[in-house]
Amino acid sequence: MTRTKKPELLFLHPLPLDGSMWAGQMDLLPGASHAPTLYGLGDTVEEWATSVLKVVDGDRLIVVGCSVGGSCAIELAIAAPERVAALVLTGTKADLRPDPELHAAALQMLREQGVEKAWQTYWAPLFSPSADAGVVAAAKTIALGQSAEAITRGVTAFHTRPSRSGLLPTVRCPVIVVVGADDVAPGPKISAAQAHSAPQGRLHVIPDCGHYVPLERPERLNAILRGVIADQVR
Repeated sequence: MTRTKKPELLFLHPLPLDGSMWAGQMDLLPGASHAPTLYGLGDTVEEWATSVLKVVDGDRLIVVGCSVGGSCAIELAIAAPERVAALVLTGTKADLRPDPELHAAALQMLREQGVEKAWQTYWAPLFSPSADAGVVAAAKTIALGQSAEAITRGVTAFHTRPSRSGLLPTVRCPVIVVVGADDVAPGPKISAAQAHSAPQGRLHVIPDCGHYVPLERPERLNAILRGVIADQVR
């Protein structure tokens, strides 16, 4: 396989959305940006990472992950550190404290009441109170376009992901942690600790923003990504 030496962007989405949520970022590197939908790539974040690495050719990947997409990004950094030029993690918690009751409740709700009820219960509350209603509605439309089976697979991948709390201090590439000031999962405090633990860690706290930074404050994320791209070009 012949791989390019130029930086490429790889976007990894959160629950319960898909790769289309990154529409506002795809023009940052035209022709060198990838936003796969993860649910069909396996049952675990490790399988997602392995599958993504097979279909994306670049060997200077700027990997941008939100929430469980950030967990997948961390797995890419483990599986192919030589191909990951930078990690940008938003709404991501490297540590895992298993919560089997929450996992089981989410699966039961998806099976018995469907995606819309799960959206209202688990994901709509993660937006900032100041989030634009149109942005939230557009995200809901993306979520309702997913099957309950696909989101169930994603929920299980999220709840069974490996705990990687000790990884970030070992990552040698830049680790840029982006968090909404109103995010509750994991929130600014945990995000700051993660950024400070990485040798090349940087923290950006976005005011009036919740869990879904790429949707709620795309202009702020895009400015950060332009800086990351510029660093890689230099």
